[in-house]
Amino acid sequence: MAKKILLLPGDGIGPEVTAVSRRLIDFLATEGIVELQVDEAPFGGAAYDLHGAPITAATIETALQSDAVLMGAVGGPQWSGLAYDLRPEAGLLKLREAMDVYANLRPAFCFNALAGLSSLKTELIAGLDILFVRELVGGVYFGQPRGIETLPNGEKRGLNTHSYTSSEIRRVARVAFDIARTRGNRVCSVEKGNVMEAGLLWREVVTELHAEEYADVELSHMLADNCAMQLVRAPQQFDVILTDNLFGDILSDIASMLTGSIGMLPSAAIGKPGAPGLYEPIHGSAPDIAGKGIANPCASVLSLAMAMRYSLERPDIAIAIEQAVGAILTDGQLTADLGGSASTQDIADTLLEALGRELAREKREGFTPNNGK
Repeated sequence: MAKKILLLPGDGIGPEVTAVSRRLIDFLATEGIVELQVDEAPFGGAAYDLHGAPITAATIETALQSDAVLMGAVGGPQWSGLAYDLRPEAGLLKLREAMDVYANLRPAFCFNALAGLSSLKTELIAGLDILFVRELVGGVYFGQPRGIETLPNGEKRGLNTHSYTSSEIRRVARVAFDIARTRGNRVCSVEKGNVMEAGLLWREVVTELHAEEYADVELSHMLADNCAMQLVRAPQQFDVILTDNLFGDILSDIASMLTGSIGMLPSAAIGKPGAPGLYEPIHGSAPDIAGKGIANPCASVLSLAMAMRYSLERPDIAIAIEQAVGAILTDGQLTADLGGSASTQDIADTLLEALGRELAREKREGFTPNNGK
C-alpha cells in the first residue's frame, strides 16, 4: 500500500528547495523503488494570501491523514504587519500542535567535505554528530497566559508563560533515551533549574525516568548557558542533547553553524508511534535570495531522508540519500552559502545521479543502518 506524504512548500525559498525533494520522490517512484501518494497545499504566507489564514482546516486534516509531512519554510517581510495569529509562523505552530509532534529531532552533523567551513577549528568539528531532542509543543511558545497588556499606570507589559507538566517532560525524554540507545548511548539533559522552577521539575522528572527505565544510558545534566558555551568549546563531547522548546530552538541554531551552513541541516518532529511526522529544513524562508535559483536544497533533501527513516519505513532510502549528498559535496558541488557557485538546479541534477548510484550500490551490497543522522 502506498504511503502518503504531504508537501507544504511555504514561502521564500521553500518552494525552490521542496521542488528538489519532489524530484527525488518522483525519481524513486519512476524507478519503482518506493510508492508514495503525494499531496501538496499552500502554507504560511502563501496560504494567507489565498485563504486569509496561514493554514486551513483542510490542510490540517490532510496532514493528519498522511504518513509524513514535508514542509519548506514560512514567513517574509510582507506578512510582518499581520496579527500574530495570522502570521505565517502561527500556521506552523498550529500544525505542530494539531499533529502533536512533541519531539523535535535536530541533528547537527558535519560532512567531511565541509569541516573546513565551520567557524571552529577543523579538529573540533571533523566527525561531529549531535542529535538535539527538543520538546516542541509546550513551554514558553505555547504557555498561557500570554499577550501584551496595559497596566494601570499606562505602561505596557509583554507576558509569556513557561510551563511544563511531568507527563510532557517524560514523553519527550523517553524519545531521547530510546534514540540514544541506537547511537552513543549518552543523553545530556539541558535546562535552567538554578533559576527556573520549570527547569528544576525538568531535571527531577528526567532523573526519575532514567532510574526507572533507562539506567543503561549514560545521563548528565547541564545548564543551558553552559551548554551554549560547551557547543563552541568542545562540541564532540555531546551525543544526544535533550532540552525544552525555547532552549532547543536557540542551542540547535548555535550548533547548526558549527557544521558550515544552516542550509545543510534537516529536522524531524515526531509524536506517538504510528502518527504522522513533520519534516523540515531548519533554515528560514531567506526572502533575500528567493527566486534567484541559488538556495541550498540539501536540508530539504536530508529532511526527506529523515521522513524515510522515521515515518515511511525505508531506512535504506534514507541512507542512500545521505550518502548521495555526501558524494556531491566531496565532488565540490557547493552552493553559495558553502562558498561555491552551484545553482539549486545543479544540485538537483547531480543529486539525482548520485542517488541512482547509491541505490545501485545498496542493491549489490546491501545497506548498513547508520546512527540516525
